[in-house]
Parts: sequence; C-alpha cells; structure tokens
Amino acid sequence: MDWDKLRIFHSVADAGSLTHAGESLHLSQSAVSRQIRALEDEVGATLFHRHARGLLLTEQGELLFSATREMTRMLDTASARIKDAKDDVYGELRVTSTIGFGTMWMTPRLPNLFDAYPDLSVDLVLTETVMDLPMREADVAIRMKEPFQADLIRRKLFDVTIRFFASRAYVEKHGAPETAADLAAHRIVGHSPGYPQIQAGEAFLAPIYAGAHRARATVNNYFGLYTAAISGLGICALPDYLARDVPDLVNVAPDLKSEPTTVYFVYPTELRRSKRVAVFRDFVLDELEKDGLLSG
Repeated sequence: MDWDKLRIFHSVADAGSLTHAGESLHLSQSAVSRQIRALEDEVGATLFHRHARGLLLTEQGELLFSATREMTRMLDTASARIKDAKDDVYGELRVTSTIGFGTMWMTPRLPNLFDAYPDLSVDLVLTETVMDLPMREADVAIRMKEPFQADLIRRKLFDVTIRFFASRAYVEKHGAPETAADLAAHRIVGHSPGYPQIQAGEAFLAPIYAGAHRARATVNNYFGLYTAAISGLGICALPDYLARDVPDLVNVAPDLKSEPTTVYFVYPTELRRSKRVAVFRDFVLDELEKDGLLSG
C-alpha cells in the first residue's frame, strides 16, 4: 500500500471528515477524496460509510486504522529518539496530570524549567481521565494511582492525604470544628457526585458527606474546591499539598485525614533514553524536594 495514501487515510479516520483532514494536510477536499477512493481500490474494500454527519469506519477501515495508529506511534517514537540523540534539549513534551496538581502545583513552577531549557516546550493536558501512554496520547503522566501496564516506567514521587480546610475568615466567623461530629454544624463544600477523585479520599469522605454532613455546594474539581475554601464559602476536603504554605487556609478537624495515596511519575519504556523526559523528571524531583514533599 502507498504510504502517502495511508497517511491521508489516517488523517481522515482520525478527523472523521474529508474537509477537516484536508485542512490539516493542506489538501483540497477533492484531492483527499480521490486518494481515499484509490486506496479503497488498492485494498479491494470500502473503508468508510459516508453519511450526512461525516464518515464512519467500516470493519475493514477499523482494521486499517488500528495499523496506521501503530505506525504513527512508532514514527513519533522514532522522531523523538532522533531528536533526543542530539546534545540540546528541545522540542515539545506532552505531559498529563490531574487538574488540581497541574494547575496549582506544576504550572507556577514551569518558569524554572523554561529558564534552564529555553528550547523545550510543554503541552500540559490536565484531566481526571487516565491517558494511554503506550498509545502516545501523552509522553509523561503524573498520576495519583500506580499504572498497571508492564511497558511503563514509574517512579514514586510523594504521598497525598486528604484533609479538611477552611479560610481564616470562615474560622473567625463560624469557629473551627474539631471532630467529625462538629462538621455537621458547618457549611461543607463537597465533590460533585460521580466526579473521579483519589480513591482513598473517596473512601474517607463518603461517610462524612452522608446524612447530617451533606454538602451545601458541590464542585467537580480540586481547583474549584480550593477556590471555594479560600473565598470563605465553606469547609473543603483538599489534598494536603494544595494547602501547603497557604497562610489563609486552616486545617480544621486536624485528626481527620484519608489514608495516603502515592503519586507517580510515569512514562513509556521506549522513552527511557529521552533527554526531554529526563530533564522534566529531574525538574519535578527538584521542585518537590524544595517543597519538602519528595518521598525517600
């Protein structure tokens, strides 16, 4: 099969549209359509169902798309290795992490990385969804859960516990609860139902959120909960690293806390010699050590 046709097919399958694929490839829609028809003639099968809302892959198209995805991944890996074989650290590193950690901890520290490596760029993907590193959805992940895939390298970073925090203004106005029972008399801001969160935190909070401790407001990410706590909206359960060294936040009911959850630095084994991954890993470790968070 012709490599150019496969490249165009992959772009169309990924975009689900001849028009969008043409825009990314800098080709006209008619040119893309001709290449797809020629490829279908080559393989002797229909690759797309055409309908008003776009294109859907046929069974044969799914098989071919699976192959071109793997080809694309291998080419991306080869390109990264070629770039990393040079002495200079440059190019883009795609990093995924949770919204809370990426927004509150990592982003403010990135200037230190860019000062040291001005030719390195970072595409930061903040989501609670676990991205597929072996399929190169990202190069590096910082996860609150140990990965299960065997072809991933992981390094323990630090442990997180969930505790209750409120602003000093809230405590001055409403007092500070000391026990779980005391929380019932306070305004709780909780997690939105069904929102993915640290498993140990969920187990810790479920009985507290029940009954008399029902949350008056809910938020679907830790950044929102942090903002709610700072603004005096109520008492929020937060990962302790978010509230660390924040003078306006008070740890209330200090004896209440979740079991610790280990945070991992994760990347595919095929990037084990990547200079970009190495300098980013060392940057994260250095910053955690400065904060006194790094695990031994």
